[in-house]
Amino acid sequence: MPEPEPYDALILGSGQAGTPLAAELGRAGWRVAIAEREHWGGTCVNEGCSPTKLMIACAETAHRARRARDYGVEAGPVRVDLGEVRRLKRELVASFAGGSERRLRGTQGVTPLLGHARFTGPGEVSVRTPQGERRLTAGHIFVNVGARPALPPVPGLGHVPHLLTSTSIMELDAVPGRLVVLGGGYVGLEFAQMFARFGSHVTVLHTGAQIVDREDEDVAGTLLGALREEGLDVHVLVRDLRVEPGPEGEATLHFRTPEGPCVRHTRHLLVATGRVPNTDSLGVEAAGIELDARGFIPVNADLETNVPGVYALGDVNGGPAFTHVAYDDYRLVRDRLLHGRGHLHRLPTYTLFTDPQLGRVGLSEREARARNLDILVATLPMAYVARAIETRRTAGMMKAVVDRKTHRILGAAVLGPEGGEVAATLQMAMLGGLPFTTLRDAVISHPTLAESLNNLFMTLGDVPPLAESDSVAFHPAGELHA
Repeated sequence: MPEPEPYDALILGSGQAGTPLAAELGRAGWRVAIAEREHWGGTCVNEGCSPTKLMIACAETAHRARRARDYGVEAGPVRVDLGEVRRLKRELVASFAGGSERRLRGTQGVTPLLGHARFTGPGEVSVRTPQGERRLTAGHIFVNVGARPALPPVPGLGHVPHLLTSTSIMELDAVPGRLVVLGGGYVGLEFAQMFARFGSHVTVLHTGAQIVDREDEDVAGTLLGALREEGLDVHVLVRDLRVEPGPEGEATLHFRTPEGPCVRHTRHLLVATGRVPNTDSLGVEAAGIELDARGFIPVNADLETNVPGVYALGDVNGGPAFTHVAYDDYRLVRDRLLHGRGHLHRLPTYTLFTDPQLGRVGLSEREARARNLDILVATLPMAYVARAIETRRTAGMMKAVVDRKTHRILGAAVLGPEGGEVAATLQMAMLGGLPFTTLRDAVISHPTLAESLNNLFMTLGDVPPLAESDSVAFHPAGELHA
């Protein structure tokens, strides 16, 4: 058994928290080892944000080409070469992952190790590399091992010839004639619309009462209508799903909806019903690290586990499973350890890259009312937005929740063209503590999508700006901490 090698810090996983943290600690003079089991850069670079957004762009190009006549343009038949899309995706992933590895290897004080890491005792980790096993010890250990797609307990799921996850579906080299998607959340809807635009007949099965469960009913319903208008076969409140062998090598899916029993046939089924943390092979029991009932690692406000000196960053700690949150985990730990300072509370935000795109920041109306907040609610259909009308992309709506007394914006959903970008404008106003009247009365370039914020807040009526004596000291969204 090799003798343990001492380090100042060990980082398990090279995701959007682990990679920058390793580089930052190395530059600060720490001796750092970072172990990566599969691919440098983590889920976002290899299987998540980067490759999926490229593929969505390819699908959008096909969709726009098919809509050319709507803009007075004559175009020929559209055919998607999914093999070429896959090549572009692989090329992008290789570039981003290679860049992550090069940056790590080029940082003084950082030792990158490709291999499976697991705890072998308190403060000790074993890494199984192609060159052999290495034992490492450190006073600071950071777990950034992420999560993977979960398979739901659906009877007969194994009868599907091509059972796909969000990772394997991106490796298809031909467009399926039919695709069934289990799950109406962010991952399921992005892939559902993507493959519908590639040319598949897509069915979405969701057990919840509405797609994108956390959104307000009107926002979710508007998105559902847009997807159905585009031809997607979307079902909610799905019950009693089971899979049986079908004709000609297909699988037959039986299920019930409020309208009655349904049957669908497919050779391809995408499972997008959630993710499970990669803690089952981490040996956490050897280090005394506690897990919750779902296998995630609970942490305190400093992202430290129940074991002093051991931290959990990114998806594995059970927080919001977004790349930007994982990156902020790195910044929080960096600020605590290297600069001895606290970290601002987060303002929750995310973007769903469907079309219409959904940008969300802060509280929904449902969340605000659940907290018994005194609010005003502003809504505006995208059909009333000049830029959306001019570009013939009027599906969607805008919605903002405002504190009645302080006029501060508590949250917003922007469902429409570049919804995430417009939501970021609202986020900046929220971070700056601006009352909604500032955006209502701002002179914004015409005709832009952001200009519609004037109109959105005009729907609240003739509300005067707050007097200076009524202004409230601003602390960045502490009540919205995720």
